Amino acid sequence: MSIVATVEHLVSQLGAPALFVTLTLESLGAPVPGESAVIAASAAASRGELDIRAVAVAAFAGAVLGDNIGFLIGRKLGRRTVVRYGSRFGVTDAAFDRVEAVARRWGPLMVVAARFVVLLRQLNGIVAGTTGMAWPRFLAANALGAALWVGLWCTLAWRLGRDAHAFVPWIWHHLSLAAAVLVPLLVLGLLALRLSGCLHAPR
Repeated sequence: MSIVATVEHLVSQLGAPALFVTLTLESLGAPVPGESAVIAASAAASRGELDIRAVAVAAFAGAVLGDNIGFLIGRKLGRRTVVRYGSRFGVTDAAFDRVEAVARRWGPLMVVAARFVVLLRQLNGIVAGTTGMAWPRFLAANALGAALWVGLWCTLAWRLGRDAHAFVPWIWHHLSLAAAVLVPLLVLGLLALRLSGCLHAPR
């Protein structure tokens, strides 16, 4: 909780640049609260302290950049090196096994959905690189997932205008609202990727 509070304070004080750095680091596998940072920044924007457009752009850019750096690291260094040096940040063999199994089965589908799951969100870029996923497919799926994730949390936190500390537990009691917004967008996005040829059905 102290880490969450620290990140929220930095985001509220430094704005979009701090959010961009936080999201980039989280997408590289660092144990920082990216989701809480997006919610805190969007809530601050609802109070007129930040520009919601800058918040959304910074969050999207940080998420996509971090994942693509992770993809490059995974592709160039391989699993053994990543686990060896990443274990101090929670990138363990066990965690890698779980994410890698999902990646091999679902491919780009995993990349899109990964934005909404803590462990997958932090490792999906690295794992996509180590499993040999084609970069154009990864980039398309990653950008779609980031856009859906950022759009969901920015819109909800900004529209509702709640304090970040109260917002997270509040949303868990209103999952039907989140699902009503997220599921149609996710289905449409996956259909668009499928029709464009970027996404193949899992075997």
